[in-house]
Amino acid sequence: MSLSYDWSRFVVRINVNAPAQKLYDAWATRAGMEYWFLRVSEFKNKNGLIRRDNERVEEGDGYKWLWYGWPDETVEYGTIKASNGKDAISFNFGKAGDCAVKIFRDRGETLVELTQENIPTDEQSMHSWHVGCKTGWTFYFANLKSMYEGGIDLRNKNELLQGLINA
Repeated sequence: MSLSYDWSRFVVRINVNAPAQKLYDAWATRAGMEYWFLRVSEFKNKNGLIRRDNERVEEGDGYKWLWYGWPDETVEYGTIKASNGKDAISFNFGKAGDCAVKIFRDRGETLVELTQENIPTDEQSMHSWHVGCKTGWTFYFANLKSMYEGGIDLRNKNELLQGLINA
């Protein structure tokens, strides 16, 4: 029997005890993204103007993201592909492919699901983008849950500490 694994995509999901709109805003606003995920999450509208902290992104907006535990040279630029204002948002993620986030109810729980696809399947990309991104999203989803359910931030904010799972 031959087992095949699709290295071009993966899905991570977690249940979070928080209102769906609050979880959507965790992805769709600067304030939300910086609360649980990023050191800097700058969104620019189609006219190049930086969105306010709690202003929701829209399709076509550009972003600039910086992470805690990493120098400013580790930056990601991309574009919001879709944003419906309530439960779905998608964005390109540089060389690592495309990400789509859905927030929905299942069996009485609110779930956050991220699908990353169109990941290149050469050996370096499988390691860097499939394994690396899936590992990263797994941690950040745990931090999303931690922040929205208990307010404890698990991120490493010390750039001098390297090789940690929480940076």
